[in-house]
Amino acid sequence: MAELAERSGVSAGTIKHYLREGLLGAGTDIVRTSRNMAWYPPVYVERIRLIKRLQEDRFMPLKAIKGVLDEDPARAEALVEVEDRILQQALERQGATGDRVSKAEVRRRYDLPANVLDRLTELGVLTPNSRGFDEEDLKIIQAFVRFRAGGFDETLGFTVYDALRYREALEPLVEEEVRTLRDRLVGEVPPERAAEIIAAGAEPLRDLVGALHTKMVVEELRRQLGGASSTAGSGGGARSPS
Repeated sequence: MAELAERSGVSAGTIKHYLREGLLGAGTDIVRTSRNMAWYPPVYVERIRLIKRLQEDRFMPLKAIKGVLDEDPARAEALVEVEDRILQQALERQGATGDRVSKAEVRRRYDLPANVLDRLTELGVLTPNSRGFDEEDLKIIQAFVRFRAGGFDETLGFTVYDALRYREALEPLVEEEVRTLRDRLVGEVPPERAAEIIAAGAEPLRDLVGALHTKMVVEELRRQLGGASSTAGSGGGARSPS
């Protein structure tokens, strides 16, 4: 136990708790040599490290971790590796494109009222930290500036709350997308390659969503205008003299 605690970086008391909760399996692979002495398989070292990563980095409760490990521990470890690679790439891109931008600097750069910026943050559309807004936040801010410049402003009833429609519509789509990526990539290709594939798909996906949205808006306008014309024509016929 002392050696297991040293190698895994977790206290003996915590390891015993994991054993009681069944997080390290049924314990049939533990070789007990006396009442107070036992040998544990080396695989426990990586399993314990994985549990701590899921606890501390993913904030997962032990009950959820047990479910993941019972299902497929190798896949859970591969998933963590992929997520770590994606996070690392995101941090590298952020470092390459510059630091975060403060709220004061955003107000100086962009013609966006302070209350709009505050509401977007309150709604979770923007997610600044103590150092300011990141690159994706700035893209959203720029989009809102262009919307308002094009006439989508409060005088016509457009507010920041309209952004919630898009976020709510995207949530189930993103959940399904992540589920699909996990099913098709995690465990099938090395973590580094999986992260590269996901990163490479970001720009084409933006283009795909944008093009589909444009096509669907045109189709929906035609459908609604066609329905309105049919209704007007029908009503007009009823009023015609016989």
